Amino acid sequence: MKFIIVDHRTGKTRSIAANGIIIGIAFAGLLGIPAAIGYLSYIHGAGEAAETAEIFSKWRQVLKHQDQEIRIASEEARNNLEASALRLAQLQARIVRLDALGERLTSVAKLDEGEFDFSAPPALGGPLSESESDTTPENYLQQLERLSADIANREQQLGVLETLLVDRKIQNDVFIAGRPVRKGWMSSRFGKRIDPITGRQAWHNGVDFAGKAGSEVNTVAAGVVIYAGSRNGYGRMVEINHGGGFSTRYGHHQELKVKVGDIVKKSQTIGLMGSSGRSTGPHVHFEVYKNGRIVDPSSYIHRASR
Repeated sequence: MKFIIVDHRTGKTRSIAANGIIIGIAFAGLLGIPAAIGYLSYIHGAGEAAETAEIFSKWRQVLKHQDQEIRIASEEARNNLEASALRLAQLQARIVRLDALGERLTSVAKLDEGEFDFSAPPALGGPLSESESDTTPENYLQQLERLSADIANREQQLGVLETLLVDRKIQNDVFIAGRPVRKGWMSSRFGKRIDPITGRQAWHNGVDFAGKAGSEVNTVAAGVVIYAGSRNGYGRMVEINHGGGFSTRYGHHQELKVKVGDIVKKSQTIGLMGSSGRSTGPHVHFEVYKNGRIVDPSSYIHRASR
C-alpha cells in the first residue's frame, strides 16, 4: 500500500510505501493513547481518594480524643461539685453547732444581751479593694479545707472555754454565800445566848432570820436535798448537801417546797417561813456544816457571791 504526501507550499509530491503490519501498529497506537490517558487518570484519582480517606481518619481520631477529654473534664467538674456540696453541708452543720455553743457560752458567762448575737450574721465592712480572685475548682476546694480547719480550731477553743465556764458556774453555784431570805432581819446569832424558851444560857448552832409568816426561804447554794420533813426541835426542816464537804439546814418552815432527792439551784425557794417546832414566832433557823462539823454561818452570809 502507498501513501502520497503533497507539500502545499511547493506543490511537490512524495509517496511512501507501507505494508499492513505497520498500518496495524499505527492504528493500535492511536487507539491506545486514550486508554493510557484513562488509566493514568484512574491511578491519579485513586491516590487522591486514598489521601482523602487518610485525612478523614486522622480527623476522626482527633475528634474522638477531644470527646474523651470533654467527658473527663465534665466528670471531674461533677465530682468537684459533689465534693464541694458535701463539704459545704458538713461545714454548715458544724457552724450550727458553733452557734448553739456560742449561745450557751453567752448564757453561762452572763454576757450583756446583744453583745454576742449568734442568731444573726456578724457585722462586717470596710473599703472595697480590687484584687484578682482565683475561683478554679481546685483552689475552691482548698479554701473549703482551710475553712474546715479554722472551724475545727474554733470548736476546740470554744469547747475548752465552755468547760472552764461551766466549771466556774458550778463552783459559783455551790459557793455558799448570802442570806436564806430576801426579806427579814437577823434575830439571833451563832454561839452562846439566852434560850428564848427556858430563859437559860445555851448554845445556838445557827442564826435566826425573823420575818413575815409565809415568806420565801431560799437556798444559799446549789445542791441535793438529803432531808425534807419534820425533825425534833427544827420543826419542818430541809437539809441540802452542796458537795465539797458542805451542807446547810433550814428549819421551822410553815410549808416545804422540795423533797428528798431534788436538785436545787442557788436562790431557789425550798419552803415558806413558819414557826413549826421549837419556836416563838415565824423565822428560819439556818445552819452551815463543813466536813460534818457545825460552823458559824455569819462568815458565809456576809461574803459576796462569786
